[in-house]
Amino acid sequence: MSKKQAFLFIILLGLVSLFADITYEGARSIVGPFMKTLGASAATLGFAVGLGELIGYAFRLVSGVLSDVTKKYWLFTILGYTVNLLAVPMLAFAGNWQVALALILMERFGKALRTPARDTLLSFAAEEIGTGKSFGIHEALDQVGAILGPLSVTFALAFGKSYRFCFFVLFIPALVALALLLTARIVFPSTRIEKVKKVRSADRNLGRTYWFYLLVVSMIAFGFADFPLIAYHMKNFETTKDFLVPAVYSLAMAVDAVSALVFGYLFDRKGFPALLYPVLLSAFFPIFSFSGYFPLIFAGTVLWGIGMGAQESIMRAAVAKIVSQEKRGFAYGMFFTVYGVFWFLGSWILGILYDTNRLYLILVSLFSQLIAFALLFRFKRTAG
Repeated sequence: MSKKQAFLFIILLGLVSLFADITYEGARSIVGPFMKTLGASAATLGFAVGLGELIGYAFRLVSGVLSDVTKKYWLFTILGYTVNLLAVPMLAFAGNWQVALALILMERFGKALRTPARDTLLSFAAEEIGTGKSFGIHEALDQVGAILGPLSVTFALAFGKSYRFCFFVLFIPALVALALLLTARIVFPSTRIEKVKKVRSADRNLGRTYWFYLLVVSMIAFGFADFPLIAYHMKNFETTKDFLVPAVYSLAMAVDAVSALVFGYLFDRKGFPALLYPVLLSAFFPIFSFSGYFPLIFAGTVLWGIGMGAQESIMRAAVAKIVSQEKRGFAYGMFFTVYGVFWFLGSWILGILYDTNRLYLILVSLFSQLIAFALLFRFKRTAG
């Protein structure tokens, strides 16, 4: 596979993610306030979002193994995107928070189905032009959509449209994403996959370095409050107008995109030590994001975006550095499964702590991420 072909493939998958993110990140920016209008509490929201992430990550182990065994990387990718994207416009018809929860879970299940297979395909191309750079470019394009989605929702709400209207019109970018995905399938050369098929094995031993790295990622996932809870807090304290909540999320996605590119290039130059910077910077976001003052929430959103950019780019790229390609589908599946379990537990517990006392939430979130930083500092000395 030539560098030109690899770059084209990465761009095409990035464009798929761009329009996919317009769809589900646009929805994600208003799920918190929408669930509140349906009568959900913060604990319920934390459970709902956390359970969705648990399903969205835990099932990736199954889909990752299945994609390795069957070699049907494109089948899992296309089917997963279809389920993932079509669940969003259906939220427009949710009559209560239970139905909304079911659709949130459906959307996350679709993402779980396609992510290990897509990331495995992406990693093949990434080896031609640089792992950190490739995942960084993909995440940056992904986050352009994550910016445009919440912004489109912001304008719709500013002009008096309802949450349900916003969910419904997100069907348009969903269709564009699926069309681009089929285009990528047609133009991507199959020779690379055929080569990998010959070296695939049943060996599932991923090594001590991988498992220690997974421990670090778990602590980050546990302490990283999801944006719907931050949005819930903004609505609960009336810190700003409703239409500005998705705008704040759009800012976070813009920071995410820049963060992914910067730290992606840094990862290719410095290796694992590049992971330290975003983890330390983002650790302090809960102090600002759960304050009662909008400018501080705004600042916290920037730190939150830095952390998300790292999690969605170089933390994924690191797996490709640690694990050989014949085990990568399984490795990505396990990575996302463990990440999802701890994200779920963290989201649920942080939601409960928010209902009890915001200070408890802030302390648990902060210390969990600082522990992750300490573990990562030890990790980079052995792996980097």
